[in-house]
Amino acid sequence: MLAFVLAACGGHPKGVLTPVADTTPDSSRVNMLITTTRSRSANPGEMYSGERALAPTFADMTVSIPPATVRKVGEVAWPKRLPPNPATDFATLKAEELDMAGAKSWLSASVRKTPDKSVLVFIHGFNNRFEDSVYRFAQIVHDSGVHSAPILVTWPSRGSLLAYGYDRESANYTRNALENLFQYLYRDPEVKEVSILAHSMGNWLALEALRQMAIRNGELPAKFKNVMLAAPDVDVDVFRQQIEDMGEKHPNFTLFVSRDDRALAVSRRVWGDVSRLGAIDPEQEPYKKELEDNKIAVIDLTKIKAGDRLHHGKFAESPEIVRLIGSRISDGQTLTDSRVGLGDQILVATTGTAAAVGNAAGLVLAAPVAVVDQNTRDNYADHLGGSAARNSGRAATTGGCDRTRPTAPGCVR
Repeated sequence: MLAFVLAACGGHPKGVLTPVADTTPDSSRVNMLITTTRSRSANPGEMYSGERALAPTFADMTVSIPPATVRKVGEVAWPKRLPPNPATDFATLKAEELDMAGAKSWLSASVRKTPDKSVLVFIHGFNNRFEDSVYRFAQIVHDSGVHSAPILVTWPSRGSLLAYGYDRESANYTRNALENLFQYLYRDPEVKEVSILAHSMGNWLALEALRQMAIRNGELPAKFKNVMLAAPDVDVDVFRQQIEDMGEKHPNFTLFVSRDDRALAVSRRVWGDVSRLGAIDPEQEPYKKELEDNKIAVIDLTKIKAGDRLHHGKFAESPEIVRLIGSRISDGQTLTDSRVGLGDQILVATTGTAAAVGNAAGLVLAAPVAVVDQNTRDNYADHLGGSAARNSGRAATTGGCDRTRPTAPGCVR
């Protein structure tokens, strides 16, 4: 536990949310709507604390992202001192509270600017201060290239590993507020599509709100297309019941797992040694059949070397994966493709053009996905066959848009 505490300790200054002047023309900007059940902080540079408010509040925030020449994709460039320098750091350009009418106006104006009238809702996880969630979401939106209107749902987390119980109850405390947001997006005729990305304990909150909505409405609305569960800190038995309660017409779920996730290993011990959803082995039963029966796609990140020492934030810090998320949301498609398998997408993202010739490292990455994704399973045999043919000295003849050339023009959109 001491190792985890030391690994999680951040070295960046607090109070980074005081707006600064936009002095760098080469920087990028991410404008987002904030909805939160946190109470206001006495420190203007923090804006919201980790304590609970009696009612949700809203804010309009703009974050400046420094040029790619000074920052790696997947990295939040925290300022080393205040005020931040927009040329090298993430910096807050605008932080204005909104009333309900202002939040509705922001949503309407932002959705109209999107090519598909869509929104992306992000729900952060355990041990997140307010500024952590704001800057992380800004990084995801920017690096993924998503064009949806970004909405950050941030709940009262005290930002401490010692506050796990408080954070868990704060997630429960926020269920009704999140369901109310989902219900509003459902009723808003301007919003045509909703994608949800949740991380860690935020998955519990997202799943519970969707479950409540399904029970209240009789089913989940069709406009809720994609739900991406990244490193979910959720009991596998509870998840099984949540999915059942949502009914047959549930969104397209994509599950990001990593069997080396140390944070979830600790959570498992805390919760009576019951497996956490984000750390399962999708090749093993009963998970394999249940995932297939519920049409839940899995991206196994165990082999991906990215993120912190806890291996708990790979989905956001792996450049290949965050770009994959963005491309599928922006295209208005699910994370599984009707012609190209999910494993092929990961293979292309992580090995580039080597995917087209069945690179051995790429096949290792695709193998776990093949267990739960039929398209990948079909394509995997072709990759292996092509590799064997080349190893025996025979030339591989590929042309057009076939399974062995997922990167050919027109194959991946």
